[in-house]
Amino acid sequence: QVQLVESGGGLAQPGGTLSLSCVASGLKMSDYTVAWFRQLPGKEHEGLALITNPGAITYSAKFVKSRFTPSTDRAQNAVYLQIHNLTAEDTGVYCCPAHFAGGDRFDPRQYVYRGQGTQVTVSS
Repeated sequence: QVQLVESGGGLAQPGGTLSLSCVASGLKMSDYTVAWFRQLPGKEHEGLALITNPGAITYSAKFVKSRFTPSTDRAQNAVYLQIHNLTAEDTGVYCCPAHFAGGDRFDPRQYVYRGQGTQVTVSS
């Protein structure tokens, strides 16, 4: 059974940095495309970046050279997302779907596996 577990969210201060994790079980992440998405309150999911086999990173057009830094750790079977210089507009749920099935890579519905996400709240 495949499980994706995102963690690392919580309450953070504006201007700070948050590190999110996504750990997989039952799936070797390095064999598949894994993406980071977020859903802001009242908005549709938006794709931040992809991590493809063997570890290349592709940002969505909106987030190229942005405050978001994805990374991967094969040994931990995990992917990570650092969010720098947090603002209140980063508040939302962040998730890491895996195993792209085809179509638009920045559409979370095109992924086979998804976790519950982790809530990020940026507030002073």
